[in-house]
This record gives sequence, C-alpha cells and structure tokens, in this order.
Amino acid sequence: MIAVVDVCSGNLRSVEKALAHVGGAPVVTQDPDVIRRADKVVVPGQGAFGAFTAGLAERGLEGALREALAAGKPFLGICLGLQVLFDDSEEQGPVAGLGLVPGHVVKFRPAAHEDHLKVPHIGWNPVRRVGHAGDPMLAGLPDEAHVYFVHSYYVVPSDPSVTVLDCEHGVRFCAAVRKDNLFACQFHPEKSQHVGLRLLANFVERA
Repeated sequence: MIAVVDVCSGNLRSVEKALAHVGGAPVVTQDPDVIRRADKVVVPGQGAFGAFTAGLAERGLEGALREALAAGKPFLGICLGLQVLFDDSEEQGPVAGLGLVPGHVVKFRPAAHEDHLKVPHIGWNPVRRVGHAGDPMLAGLPDEAHVYFVHSYYVVPSDPSVTVLDCEHGVRFCAAVRKDNLFACQFHPEKSQHVGLRLLANFVERA
C-alpha cells in the first residue's frame, strides 16, 4: 500500500490516478497511522510553503513522515513535497521546513535583461542527470527528458551531491534529490506524460 499524504493539495487525485495506472495501490490519507502502516509514502504538494507546513502540523503528520523515513520506507516528494523537506523557505517567511535535507528554498529572481524568463516557471523543460547514474528511480528515463514544472521557488541543497537531476531557468537549479530512501522532485511526474509515468512506475516497482 502506498500512502498518498493529503495536505489539501490540488494534485492529489491526479497523483493517485497516475500511481494506480502504473500498478500501484495508492490510498489518499490524512491519518498518521495509515502512513505508519504503508509500504511506501508519497507527499504531493501545490500551493504556498507556509500553508503546507501548517497543514502537516495541524494533521499531526510530521511525526509519521519522520518515522516512515527513519524506518527506510521508500519516500517520494513532489513539488512542495520536495521543498518542505528542506530547512526553510523564503516563501511567506522565512518559514521552517522539516529539515530532513539540509538546505534552503529560494525564489527565482531573473535579472533585468532576462525579462523573457517568467516567474512562476511554468511548462516543459529538459532535466539533466547529475551523478547517481544507477538510481532505480531514473531507470528507463531518456537523457534530457522533458518534464512539467509549475513553481516560483527552487531548492538549494547544502550538499550538492544529493542532486540527481537539474534544470535551467535563468539559473541551473536542482530538479530532484536523492538521500537514502528519499527521492523528491520539483517537477510534476503526474503531469509529465510518459516520462512521469515511467518515474512513478519505477517508484512502484523498484524503489
């Protein structure tokens, strides 16, 4: 069973449907005990960082997520589900995150001559592999795979070696991280067509 953590995010149902499509058994839940019993955990997220962290606290979900990670359960964070893993975010703040991956979340700030670079960063972009060549989550993904982004902020890991994929939008930014049993991406696999489904299938079959 895959627990899809419900923090009232807009992409919950599309993540649930995509996981089911690739053979997973997702259960959307706000129950910490369901997360503790799950074989794998997915944390999708859309919206504002502060509201998202407040939602985790209000539902008593933070402890269950920490326990799942400590127990070695495969963990997938998506969009805000990536950002919340870091120490803090500039959005609405600074606002403290879970501190599970050292680093910060910062806003895109295009230079004056880069008026063609829009914020939020929305649309399809290629991602580049950065080490971690044998990561099972990347199996079958083509080089420079195109994926779908919707975000105004991006993560800056303190340890660059956790970066698995990066992308370019004015700056080269971290698009996905790997730390032990944790894999998290800034893009939306549930909106990234065959590439996103391949990544979700890897989570179901290999993670």
